[in-house]
Amino acid sequence: MAARVDPARVVAAGLVAAGALVTGALTAGTARRMASPRPQRVTPVRGVDLAGGTIRFGATPDSLLPGRYSFWFAEGRGHARVGAIIGVDADGVLRELLGVDTGDLTAAREGRFNGWMWLSPEAFGVPYRSERMQTTQGAVPAWVIPGGERWAVLVHGRSSVRQEALRAVPALVAAGWSVLLPAYRGDGEAPAGDTARYALTDAEWVDVESAILHALDEGATEVALFGWSSGASIVLATAHRSRVREVIRGVVLDSPVLDGAQALLARGGAVPEPMRRGALSLLTSRWGGLLGARAMDVDPAESADPAELDLPVLILQSEDDGVAPPEVAHRFAAARPELVRLVPFAGARHTRLWNLDPERWDGAVTAWLDDDRVALDAFSAPADASARTADPSRPAAAPSASPPLPAH
Repeated sequence: MAARVDPARVVAAGLVAAGALVTGALTAGTARRMASPRPQRVTPVRGVDLAGGTIRFGATPDSLLPGRYSFWFAEGRGHARVGAIIGVDADGVLRELLGVDTGDLTAAREGRFNGWMWLSPEAFGVPYRSERMQTTQGAVPAWVIPGGERWAVLVHGRSSVRQEALRAVPALVAAGWSVLLPAYRGDGEAPAGDTARYALTDAEWVDVESAILHALDEGATEVALFGWSSGASIVLATAHRSRVREVIRGVVLDSPVLDGAQALLARGGAVPEPMRRGALSLLTSRWGGLLGARAMDVDPAESADPAELDLPVLILQSEDDGVAPPEVAHRFAAARPELVRLVPFAGARHTRLWNLDPERWDGAVTAWLDDDRVALDAFSAPADASARTADPSRPAAAPSASPPLPAH
């Protein structure tokens, strides 16, 4: 006699299976979203007045953000520099137009904001050299801005290039430091390296060490390392592992990705944490390649250990970062208060701290380089929503420690 089938059990099993399929699909979708760098948003251009030095945009989160920014148009072939918000009305957002470097902005109908601001050291009107720097992967391009015997090596984040770090140059030049901006493996300018783009911290620091050796050959007596976003983990690895670490004076971290797993979990947004953690497990499994893990700009295995520190560290961190969770930076600083200073910013996006408040950024870096503890105490105080942040029509103050902005 055939066993009797319980219809209720069949229905329950089917519901469980269907639920598992739905959960699996949602988890895989979350994993793909976490693996993909956030898409760049398009902002419409409503009008350009070159003679008057203004540009009007449609109202978007980017066009409404106070500060100074790059604006890319003509599918990335055109570049302009956009300044403070002049006014917001029903017709859009009117902003200062600081200059057009390439392309016909009057023909632009849309474009994208980012934080670079400048395209090369030529914009600062100071002597500089374009060089080929030797690394274990071969020669890579680098910019050298000569100054004193103290050198700053500026390391951009992943999915970016050297232009990202140019914002630090004016303050460093004003302080009398030489500046070196190298490419490194896998960034599109340098050789690709031997491994996947998103998991290179164990290799990338070697290129930064090559930059330090280059600076020493040029006469450097001490070196400070600067890193943006994932570049922060690279310079920390260099400070910990380099054979010439004795010449490293300290490390400056802008919007640092100190914990790769937490940075990826943050990309899950409002998705429940168990599903985000399941998605993270998928990305680090053998199926991760099918979900886009090879394209990630953050290594989920990266986690900076404050116990390894034996050098001064300055962290510049936005409380509104959205990519690198600020609580991670605060925990890192609290673990080693004798070595780590954290300067908070309010209202800035990821790696756009200088853009929102260049005076605070330049001032904090200058005070840290000068070991001016009184000034650092003031900058380290909790950041509040400044008048500049609260009132988008108020122009950003020019950085007092920096050369004037280029006129072109």
